[in-house]
Amino acid sequence: MATTPLPGAAALTGLRARARSARRSALIALTAAIASLATTQLLAERAPTREGTRPLAWAALAVFTLAVPALAATQAIWGARAHRVRERERALYGHPSAGARPSTARLGMAGGWLVTLLLGFTVPRLFQESALYGVAASLAGAIEIVAPAGFAVGVFFALWWTREAFASRTRSPHDPWDPGQEGTRRVAAWAGAAVTTAALVGARAHLWEPATWLVCALLVATLVSVVVTRE
Repeated sequence: MATTPLPGAAALTGLRARARSARRSALIALTAAIASLATTQLLAERAPTREGTRPLAWAALAVFTLAVPALAATQAIWGARAHRVRERERALYGHPSAGARPSTARLGMAGGWLVTLLLGFTVPRLFQESALYGVAASLAGAIEIVAPAGFAVGVFFALWWTREAFASRTRSPHDPWDPGQEGTRRVAAWAGAAVTTAALVGARAHLWEPATWLVCALLVATLVSVVVTRE
């Protein structure tokens, strides 16, 4: 027997779809930022001369400077849309529905913030190696100021994930409409993006030493994978 949707269920379905789209946008921005930042830093380290390092050092700084507000904006949009979903679920079913994926995504976002900041905070060293000592000193001073705020954001996301994980452990029995599941192709694309991004971060941490062409190929594979997740 078909279940008759409660009044407002159709609107809730639309809100959930918008929240999932915002979550994907936030994860895409995070993945692209980490992969691009790790790649530019790897290429800068491998430049044979100081003159060759300088444009890549500036590129790494530009990526980091653009990444931080982009991550903050996409995650704020995601949070606002997720909040509207929870409020509508409370109105319809008494309390928000639970889901492992959103909580896991928030934990991943907190870890991603940490990785992004750690990569960004190594940018001054690239300018030091490029003999741009004044720029390096200025950046190092700025990092000392913004670092506490940046890490506070990461802690906030970790606490947010913990709160949601414990507050939404069971799904309301009055909610028969689960959020839509990711397709197999999209899941595979996310897995590929995660693997290639982890490989780039591992190379940046000198856990392995891939050839330069492979570094570039990993970046391209990451960007292609995140594009596929939007389809």
